[in-house]
Amino acid sequence: MMKERCIAANRELWDLWTRYNAVSEECSGLMGRLEDGGTTLEEIAIEELGDVSGKTLLHLQCHFGLDTLSWARRGAIVTGVDFSEVAIARARSLGQRFDIDAEFVRSDIYALPAVLDRQFDIVYTSGGVLCWLPDLERWAEIVLRFLKPDGVFYVLEGHPIVRTFKPRTDGNGRPVEWGYFDRGPIEVEERRSYANPAPHPSQMAYYWPHSLGDVVTALCSAGLRLEFLHEFPGVVEDRSHEEVEPGRYELRVHRKVTVPSKFSIRATR
Repeated sequence: MMKERCIAANRELWDLWTRYNAVSEECSGLMGRLEDGGTTLEEIAIEELGDVSGKTLLHLQCHFGLDTLSWARRGAIVTGVDFSEVAIARARSLGQRFDIDAEFVRSDIYALPAVLDRQFDIVYTSGGVLCWLPDLERWAEIVLRFLKPDGVFYVLEGHPIVRTFKPRTDGNGRPVEWGYFDRGPIEVEERRSYANPAPHPSQMAYYWPHSLGDVVTALCSAGLRLEFLHEFPGVVEDRSHEEVEPGRYELRVHRKVTVPSKFSIRATR
């Protein structure tokens, strides 16, 4: 019951974030790329997934479909899935606006087998999605369920080590950190979306952090065969909170360090 309540709260948050993200400067720029015939996809994903022309592609947790539509622009026959009704409505309208043929399905990822009954050449997922999944083992089984024999699964995601370098502070200024091996649900009061700095009404969110080992093990346990696991470097600030006077803490930057910022996995059925 707790899990269902958390997912329902997250769905409300993503309904809200869709409205804020759709008008953000960041997403407006991405939509402009599509309008000009370009892509929102990262070069890494384009290179590692390769030619998608004529292939069926299922995009899980697609938000309002910018990457989904970009894969369609590259010749894929696309289906995007998201649990937010607001996001799916926005995705459909963008497909019409840019005259890109795409199917969009509103469904919780775990309920998808009940509403979609076919398999795909490619199952794809992009950054920032795995922390919203309470059950990675079930997720991997869903991936397998929708892959054709010899089909390809691909994910390009933020590396879980990065979150250990991003301490949050609560209202009293005391540090609240996510450890690498923390397990959810972690409750966070969100006041801004990741894409739009404008404040919005407070909304609770629930995160389930997963280690890189969790992701690989879930996919292998489901029966997928890994072709590669790649990690990509990035520079982050090594931060710490210091008490500058009784009860008041400040964030001090000590140095910059190189850590994996992203990882990609390609696997086959």
